[in-house]
Amino acid sequence: MFTVITPSTHDIGAFDVRRTLPDKARTMVGPFIFVDQFGPAHFDIGQGMDVRPHPHINLATVTYLFEGAIDHRDNLGTYATIRPGACNLMTAGSGIVHSERTPAAERATGSAISGMQTWLALPDGKEEIAPAFEHAAKEELPLIEDGGVSARVIMGSLWGATSPITQHAATIYADILMKAGASIPIEAEADERAVLVAIGDASLDGEPLVRHSLYILKPGEAMTLRAASDARVMLLGGEAFSTPRHLWWNFVSSSRDRINAAKQDWKDGKFPLVPGDSEEYIPLPGMPTTPAYP
Repeated sequence: MFTVITPSTHDIGAFDVRRTLPDKARTMVGPFIFVDQFGPAHFDIGQGMDVRPHPHINLATVTYLFEGAIDHRDNLGTYATIRPGACNLMTAGSGIVHSERTPAAERATGSAISGMQTWLALPDGKEEIAPAFEHAAKEELPLIEDGGVSARVIMGSLWGATSPITQHAATIYADILMKAGASIPIEAEADERAVLVAIGDASLDGEPLVRHSLYILKPGEAMTLRAASDARVMLLGGEAFSTPRHLWWNFVSSSRDRINAAKQDWKDGKFPLVPGDSEEYIPLPGMPTTPAYP
């Protein structure tokens, strides 16, 4: 019924990150090639997230928060603060540099942080498109409410509603809040689908799901998600890729040569700077924490 991926947990100091993709058993689910759940955690006064400027190619990042706030800056000149229920889609394409930091107001008081960071591989023919950034406010993303369920459609079309966020490949992504005992159908239209219980307890067709693990569903089967307690479940997936993708550090591509060129370009300082955040950067690692599969 399922392929189950147990997360690897990374302690990055202020909070834990649980990573389910990439994994040796499965590299992608639809266009999703990287799935992290971070937090929940609380920063002390004066503390916060400080992800220094770093590069990406041939992918799009999707940031979605449950709690807290993050300032995004990139070399396109974008400056945007994301808060819970909103979505940031950053398309790296031919190359982009960005940073993610806790806003000054949250540092001054101390703040919570919790959410999801996912990466989408760009499809064949679109890997080198122009970099771009878009932000959709909480109010712009469709909210489906029925019988103890409140489901926000972050990307794609689900339950008769469609998100305004750009899809480079057919994508589904939803944040599902459920009261204990509530249920919702998981439709079978997407090529590939997976669910992740971020908070609480839930089951699929009566099978209990382990919190934080990624459950990849059998194609073509409609299923029912039911909450055993108040729960938050992420649904993700989309069209299957026929061409393999390689992943090394922050780079995704169908070509290993393209990744090697990006590594050298970052090492040589050929990527552009981020306006307003150009004093620091993350050096090219000798051995990245994101493993290369395949």
